[in-house]
Amino acid sequence: MSVKFVASSKLQTQFGLFEMHGFEDTRSGCEHLALTKGSFTGDQPVLTRIHSECLTGDALFSLRCDCGAQLKKAMEHIANQECGIILYLRQEGRGIGLINKIKAYHLQDHGADTVEANERLGFSADSRNYEMCTEMLKYFGIRQVCLMTNNPHKIHALNTGGINVVKRMSLITSGNPHNKRYLATKTNKLGHLLETA
Repeated sequence: MSVKFVASSKLQTQFGLFEMHGFEDTRSGCEHLALTKGSFTGDQPVLTRIHSECLTGDALFSLRCDCGAQLKKAMEHIANQECGIILYLRQEGRGIGLINKIKAYHLQDHGADTVEANERLGFSADSRNYEMCTEMLKYFGIRQVCLMTNNPHKIHALNTGGINVVKRMSLITSGNPHNKRYLATKTNKLGHLLETA
């Protein structure tokens, strides 16, 4: 296994009490987080969100993306069901890192869309991978999930890794004038399921 469990603690949030579990990817050295609520027993699919770190959206309330709003909505859904898991992955900017993300934002300030900006910096449109997710879910004994996502690549990654995605739950948030082009690019260039959700 390339993902190693390190430690757990309680985390009180505005959505109630969660458990926070730290993992280390021994290949990359990256640290990832699982946020859980409730217990996972039996063969029931677990409400699940795979969320890649977005400092600007999650912590700085950026209106340029929908990341923070999606994270909040996922936590709300899990709190309402009193059971679920969020895998919070440390792969900022679709895997290009924070400083390169700022460079990509600069290119977007001058007309590039989010895909064009990443490619101009020499990266692929989306450099993320989800291999660690399978091992993190299996650590908790989770084999089946109801996945909160608009991204079909996440569904494929889990199914390929042996996790059965029995249902996809759309995670649609309110758009705004600042992320309208971003959301359109996610649909038209990255294949996200925003229009059909």
